[in-house]
Amino acid sequence: PSWGPHRLALLVPFRERFEELLAFVPYMHRFLSKKKIRHHIFILNQVDHFRFNRASLINVGFLESGNDTDYIAMHDVDLLPLNEHLDYSFPETGPFHVASPELHPLYHYTTYVGGILLLTKQHYELCNGMSNRFWGWGREDDEFYRRIKRAGLQVRRPSGITTGYETFQHLHDPAWRKRDQKRIAAQKQEQFKVDREGGLNNVRYRIESRTDLSVAGAPCTVLNILLDCDTNETPWCTFG
Repeated sequence: PSWGPHRLALLVPFRERFEELLAFVPYMHRFLSKKKIRHHIFILNQVDHFRFNRASLINVGFLESGNDTDYIAMHDVDLLPLNEHLDYSFPETGPFHVASPELHPLYHYTTYVGGILLLTKQHYELCNGMSNRFWGWGREDDEFYRRIKRAGLQVRRPSGITTGYETFQHLHDPAWRKRDQKRIAAQKQEQFKVDREGGLNNVRYRIESRTDLSVAGAPCTVLNILLDCDTNETPWCTFG
């Protein structure tokens, strides 16, 4: 197959998991190159002192990914595709959920769209990106599923993949990397609400630095990102 006209921005929300990064970048570069997917890997490294915000990092990655890419993959750094038949091509007809519930080693509920999700840039803008209100671990992708439906888009998933829960390698070690699952102040009630106002249009950030790196011969760009938080709006962005 030819390399085709499209170019993927692989957006990887990140904080401190350097051993996973060292495995992820060369693996994904080889995987996508073998499939002749033109791509640029962006490591979205959160360097502020707020709690981790996966959704805001993806919004920033989208805004900073440049005009030479026309679709994105929201891609967890601890999830490696093992089956070469998985499709990472341009998702013209709507969001394509690579890490579908039938294949993901951990999450199997029907509305799950986390792990690895492909969208055209046009479709991501149609959803106004992701909500910036989710600090700490979890729920931001569930809210994004509702945005997708509200935008009139249909999530597609892989077919003909027979490797089941062995389709991906999950690098995360819960004993070594504790997830920030605390619910602070009103966060427990707020986490199930749909954010109809915020997203791409109001993500607040500053790029501290932008560095092009090679990891074992595989190119990537590391964005050191300082997110900002309105503690009146989302007081749960800090542990204080």
